Amino acid sequence: MTAERATVGVVLLAAGGSSRLGHPKQLVVHQGQTLVRRAAEAALCLGGPVVVVLGAHKEAIASELTGLPVRTVAHSDWALGPGGSLAAGLAAMLATTDAPAAEAVLVMLCDQLRVDAAHLAALVAMWRSTGAPVVASEYDGTRGVPALFARSVFAELESLSPEQGARKVIAREPSRVATVLLPGGSEDVDTPLDLARLK
Repeated sequence: MTAERATVGVVLLAAGGSSRLGHPKQLVVHQGQTLVRRAAEAALCLGGPVVVVLGAHKEAIASELTGLPVRTVAHSDWALGPGGSLAAGLAAMLATTDAPAAEAVLVMLCDQLRVDAAHLAALVAMWRSTGAPVVASEYDGTRGVPALFARSVFAELESLSPEQGARKVIAREPSRVATVLLPGGSEDVDTPLDLARLK
């Protein structure tokens, strides 16, 4: 299937323990919504299957997704790092009834404050127009998530070690990566200072 018509699934990583913040960042309220629900609603705007990977505080975070047509998957080894969570999310996405034909997966976090549905759509549009195996967000001199990975790259995502994240795959072969600018992309919620700035 050509990229112009292919299904794009989303894996939303929401498993972390927020150790530096002291309480679940996924449940921080921004613009009237928790970060995890805000991210999930943006992902659903793409029209493909959405899988949310849970780990720490999974019951509380899952309850924030009530009523949304997303699939949640609990990853018991979430504390080992993002690689395992990403692989678990990808496996769950490919196991959903409407995703086996997915030709790309978009990997995103829930605490990047500048990410919205429009930015996610821009990543997909860049992939559809270029056919690049990887389309990453570019901010502060780096390439990172949210990022889209074509099916040809799925095996690399699946083989990440637990402590590695999607950025390892993005950096592996820079010539195959297209980018979409994300001004302020490094603004996230990792520490109490970040939270104070948000409020």
